[in-house]
Amino acid sequence: MATFKDEGVVLRTMKLGEADRIVTFVTPEHGKVRAVAKGIRKARSKFAGRLEPMTHVSMMCWKGRELDVVTQVEVIDHFRGIREDLDRMPAAFTMLEAVDHIVVERQPADGVFRALTGGLRTLSEGTGPALLGAFLLRLLALEGVGPVVDSCASCGADGPLVAFDEHVGGFLCRSCRSGRPVAPDTVALVRQILGGQLRAALTAPPSRATAEVERLATAAIEYHLDRRLRSAHLAPDGR
Repeated sequence: MATFKDEGVVLRTMKLGEADRIVTFVTPEHGKVRAVAKGIRKARSKFAGRLEPMTHVSMMCWKGRELDVVTQVEVIDHFRGIREDLDRMPAAFTMLEAVDHIVVERQPADGVFRALTGGLRTLSEGTGPALLGAFLLRLLALEGVGPVVDSCASCGADGPLVAFDEHVGGFLCRSCRSGRPVAPDTVALVRQILGGQLRAALTAPPSRATAEVERLATAAIEYHLDRRLRSAHLAPDGR
């Protein structure tokens, strides 16, 4: 039986039979991988504690027709800072949920994988209030459906941009405005996030702008996915 090695982040797990679990990973080379971890629910399982959601691992699997089989796992990062702070958990699980719905099985997903591990690492080290919004906007950009932020998404005017409408695809000028009104500092923060100044954006203190960016990013990705992100609505604004 063919085997493969890859890194992965555990997105979710599901019970299978009396002792096994189906583990869903996102990986850089193989995209979304669904694999059986045999005997993981037994007390002496060699996988115990290694395949919980949000764990970054190095793994080896047998390749199956529908489900692969996990044969080896080594933990790279548990992201302990998140696990020890309940306030950070909703943001982390929103990241996992969004990635789970975006990534396609068996299709390379290096950009998304790097964004997720970087986002979880940053969240583990602190609680930057712009982090979740920035992560969701970057996911959209990686998918090629990032919002238009440098001009009006409807008419192309330079501005001023005063509204955001995920149905139209980005910020809108006064003549075209629909959706939700936005403040100038929100426009500036989104432009930082998507314009190569992510590090500066992540140092922004809690504000109306950071909360607004998270709301509009959530609305945009839910529109793209055509589904509600349950975890996102557990997270308080302005984290």
